[in-house]
Amino acid sequence: MSGDRDQLLESCLAAFIQAGTLDLSLDLLAKKVGSSKRMLIHYFGSRENLEVMVMGRLEERLRDRFRVGSFPAGTPLRAVVTALWEQTTSLESRGVLRLIMDVTRRGWSGSARAKRFYKEQQRLWIELLKEFQPDPAAVEALLQLFQGAVLAYLVTGNREPGRRALVGMTKDPPVDENIQR
Repeated sequence: MSGDRDQLLESCLAAFIQAGTLDLSLDLLAKKVGSSKRMLIHYFGSRENLEVMVMGRLEERLRDRFRVGSFPAGTPLRAVVTALWEQTTSLESRGVLRLIMDVTRRGWSGSARAKRFYKEQQRLWIELLKEFQPDPAAVEALLQLFQGAVLAYLVTGNREPGRRALVGMTKDPPVDENIQR
């Protein structure tokens, strides 16, 4: 039975990603996953519990996708950030991004679970970026820029301005030939 529940949870996550929101009625969700509202309640107990489990599964996916060790040691920061940008803004990631924004919106509205989700995602990104940028202030600035660029991409559909801004921020500083080493 736990295999059925796990498969149903995967199907629910896929349906939420496709819709880009957690705000699907249980009837519509059941239809999308080939089940019934009654079976969703049977397996998950409540709508809230289902959402908590889906958010947990989404966290697992994101943790695997953006974990420390995703890039070999010594990879230049620019290459890491460019690869993260390409992966984050790929067409396949659009539903995930929209779902993350929906969860973020819930955090703005006071959902403690959504706020924990957001905080955990921040922690994972910081952990990853600090492997390639040891300055905590620079990591914070880069993360803020990345998040703003993602939001602009979601609104406009144009990923180039964000890519240019991130590449610009991760350029090596100019070398001053007058400084003795």
